[in-house]
Amino acid sequence: MNKCVMLSWSSGKDSAWALHLMRQDPEVELLGLFTTINSEFDRVAMHGVRRTLLESQAAHVGLPLHTIAIPHPCPNNVYEAAMLAFVEKAKQLGTTHFAFGDLFLEDIRRYREQQLTGTGIAPLFPLWGLPTQALAQDMVASGLRAYIACVDPKQAPREWAGRLFDPAFVAAIPQHIDPCGERGEFHTFACDGPMFRRPINIGKGGIVERDGFVFADLLSDPGDA
Repeated sequence: MNKCVMLSWSSGKDSAWALHLMRQDPEVELLGLFTTINSEFDRVAMHGVRRTLLESQAAHVGLPLHTIAIPHPCPNNVYEAAMLAFVEKAKQLGTTHFAFGDLFLEDIRRYREQQLTGTGIAPLFPLWGLPTQALAQDMVASGLRAYIACVDPKQAPREWAGRLFDPAFVAAIPQHIDPCGERGEFHTFACDGPMFRRPINIGKGGIVERDGFVFADLLSDPGDA
């Protein structure tokens, strides 16, 4: 029996690569993407990416996008209630599995598994356990490109905000920083690669610091229809 999957879509490279791998699995039927949106700023939670760019990604991969509004700040019980409501909606659409782009953080995986227990939807982790150095290299070798949308300056250079995640960037990542930013060192916006029908053209706005993080304000290119 096929797995009818909704993919948790952060807008970053890991969820984009999870999409790429699942499209090669004959047992997976992808039904759509789901993303939490910060309702105060109308941007992707954590990544700070504008909704317009998120919508461009969905159009370029050819899948429906489902957004889940959450407040800022968002207490955990409010987040969980919003996700539970989406679980019910997803089940009505025939979803049997939620897929996540997590790599190795055991506590995050356990949390996702616990939240889905008893809901009728099972979790999938298509990237789980892949060595992150090799994974980052495989990503950029495939043609995947992403912009660094958010940096935690306590863990990575603030100057990375707005940089392109490409072969040169991956080769220069210091050993003390995970090459995929799995510990939250940085977050990305995927704009090109084998999962997209064509590249997403973007512009660059300013660099801003908020709540202890450094964000690159990525902009929609008016010519990218």
